[in-house]
Amino acid sequence: MNARETAWRVFAGELNSSSLEIKSEEEKSPSYLITPLGAKLNRILIAGVLLDKENTGTEEEPMWRGRIQDVSGNFFINVGRFQPNAAASMADLEAPSYVAVVGKVRTYTADDGRVFVTVRPETITNIDEKTRNLWVLEAAQSTWDRLVKMKDALRIQNAGKQDLVGKGFSPDDAEGIISALEHYGMPESAKYLKLIQNSLRMLLPDRNIDLGLPEDLADAPDEIVLGEDTGKGKEFLLSLLEEMDMGELGVSMEVILKKAAENGMTPEEVEEASDALMDDGLAYEPKVGFLKAI
Repeated sequence: MNARETAWRVFAGELNSSSLEIKSEEEKSPSYLITPLGAKLNRILIAGVLLDKENTGTEEEPMWRGRIQDVSGNFFINVGRFQPNAAASMADLEAPSYVAVVGKVRTYTADDGRVFVTVRPETITNIDEKTRNLWVLEAAQSTWDRLVKMKDALRIQNAGKQDLVGKGFSPDDAEGIISALEHYGMPESAKYLKLIQNSLRMLLPDRNIDLGLPEDLADAPDEIVLGEDTGKGKEFLLSLLEEMDMGELGVSMEVILKKAAENGMTPEEVEEASDALMDDGLAYEPKVGFLKAI
């Protein structure tokens, strides 16, 4: 028996851009939808606002359709008689309301060749705004992780699945990435970076804030932390201030930047770390262009 598939966190913008379905030749084995970022989807967890619902069946045997909106677009759900728990929940839900859905992805190919993606819910639950916001954070992190894995894979020239596995990728990630590149080509990194930035802005009081994300993945760091992470930079900078203290003035920023660069820190990271040290009361500026540990 197959292990239960992981429920991926994925935004509507990525899901609805997907058109590659991989069907197993083995009986009762799962089929997968491959996204442009290489996610190998069978089950997903989505959250957003249920905007509308419609019973296209009867009262005795309802068949529900619904539309759920996230920051990037709409998810479309279909609930039939084989999902009795989800059908019962749909009957009780009011639109609009925040909901979370765990379900399996399904595709439909129109006569003109266009592929439409729907979700067949296993469960659908009323949630509050805080829970929806937590899902947004998880989906943003998951999207970023896929972008970074795709970037790392593209660094390996003419890589196949086994080449990626040999570099530490899981077999599923390797298969998803190679399949995505063959079917869609190189992903539009700016599109997904904008999606991530817009989703995070939605959670902030000032939605015009610059989150510092790169405009293109080529400029992206290898990792991202949602929120500031200046801990290691602070530790390095504080030890540097204590080691190279020249007395009353402390250490010049010129020396700090040079030593920090040798340690792999950018000027922006130095500025963040120095600000954090001063905010924590561990350092101060005795003179413009100098920093001293307290």
